[in-house]
Amino acid sequence: MADTKREREIERKYDADAPGGLPDLRGVAGVADVLDKGVADLDAVYYDTADQRLAAAAITLRRRTGGHDAGWHLKLPVPEIEGARDEVHAPLSDDVPRALLGLVRSRVREAPLTPVVRLRSARDLRHLVDTDGTLLAELSVDAVRADRLDGTTATASWSEIEVELAPNGDPHLLDKVEKRLRKAGVRRSTSKSKLARALAETAAKEPLAAVGSRPGEQPEPQLNPDAAGTQVLAYLREQRNALVDLDPAVRQDLPDSVHQMRVATRRTRSAFKTYSKILDRAVTDPIGEELKWLAAELGVDRDREVLTERLTAALTDIPRTLLLGPVRGRLRRWTAAGHAGSRRKTVAVLDSRRYLALLDGLDALLADPPLRKTARTPAAEALPTAVLKDYDRLATRVDHALAVPPGTDRDLAMHEARKAAKRARYAGEAATPALGDPAARFAKGMKAVQKVLGDHQDSVVAREALRDLAIQAHGAGESAFVWGLLYGREEAAAAARERELVGVWERASRPKARAALGG
Repeated sequence: MADTKREREIERKYDADAPGGLPDLRGVAGVADVLDKGVADLDAVYYDTADQRLAAAAITLRRRTGGHDAGWHLKLPVPEIEGARDEVHAPLSDDVPRALLGLVRSRVREAPLTPVVRLRSARDLRHLVDTDGTLLAELSVDAVRADRLDGTTATASWSEIEVELAPNGDPHLLDKVEKRLRKAGVRRSTSKSKLARALAETAAKEPLAAVGSRPGEQPEPQLNPDAAGTQVLAYLREQRNALVDLDPAVRQDLPDSVHQMRVATRRTRSAFKTYSKILDRAVTDPIGEELKWLAAELGVDRDREVLTERLTAALTDIPRTLLLGPVRGRLRRWTAAGHAGSRRKTVAVLDSRRYLALLDGLDALLADPPLRKTARTPAAEALPTAVLKDYDRLATRVDHALAVPPGTDRDLAMHEARKAAKRARYAGEAATPALGDPAARFAKGMKAVQKVLGDHQDSVVAREALRDLAIQAHGAGESAFVWGLLYGREEAAAAARERELVGVWERASRPKARAALGG
């Protein structure tokens, strides 16, 4: 993402109405001094859709002038860390930068982004530093004026305190600073951000898009809380949300993001098939095909990533005396060539109308789900039947794979069994909120089977890559010895997994699976 900079912001906000004002923070958690850095005038215009889709997801997009970091700022929440947001900076320009538009595409879709609020702040800034003068945190007292820009003339004003941790700082510092502030009567703000407070105080009603909703989504149909349809729809909603939430991470090439997004597509497809007695497949099948397309496109990146990790680890186990030729350089070039092309393709897929249409289709399905009669059946009755049907499908494929002689046909049969194991595992996971520990134990057993089959398939893919690397090395006049050595090791690993499968499968026998589900 050219011309952008990403950093993690961890901060806390407080109301600036304590009667005694700010306490002296020197001596708190190694704070040796508090340096006055003067007052800066900040002017920010926040952008959103007409129904405030970004605000509903706790995302802010602004164009700010004044201060040391003037420019465009996109802030994305980091739910697992209190007070944390990932902030992406782009240079100042008149229009929203293309790179930032991409990072909110999964939420705004085709809806235009327009100014909704202008915030002008007089920021009285202080630096909390240690004995060496190293910055520990920034504390600011902001006098804020908010003006609504979406056709109304509403305004609001307030003062607040922000404490932001320095880059790579110790998060415990914020706890200790807060303890000192609380003793002085300073309390946490009830608003998560300036924008959230501005929208609340300048509007006669809540934002049009409720928190947690998606474009076009309506309240879910009235089903009993324990109905099978209620449980399946809740699971599908989690997967749809994961797709939307992971989109910015995939665009930024963050670790494991492609894998997690791909998993969400597979879980959704599996649920459509497993729970076909609950949701009409005439509606879900077309969406499932689009999810299959997306998973395949994402797989170009993810599969190369997994394969590179496997081959790199394998090379480290080769004695130095056997590393004949520039094998590490060959692997790096092979990896870089594939990664560069796949990354461009992945981003192009996420920018495509087909992908946005898929997200819209998922929203429409959740807003008006094609429920079948079984959807109103208690989950405790309907879900085990569906899960065990997937188990039977897996059993047929495992038995077939173990009966096929070793070779290409067995490799293909093992791969088909792997896909069935994954579907059975996802079925158990989807049923766990309703069925509890029995479904969780079933899913754990299926995960063990999936892992053995997955390791086997990884070996098959690795052998194909090693053959390709050997051909390239030979063509360049290099020794192909190492690639052949690794090929032989992968053959041995695959045979070991085939033997291991027998025991793992025995432990996941149908009587045990039925018992795990309370049947």
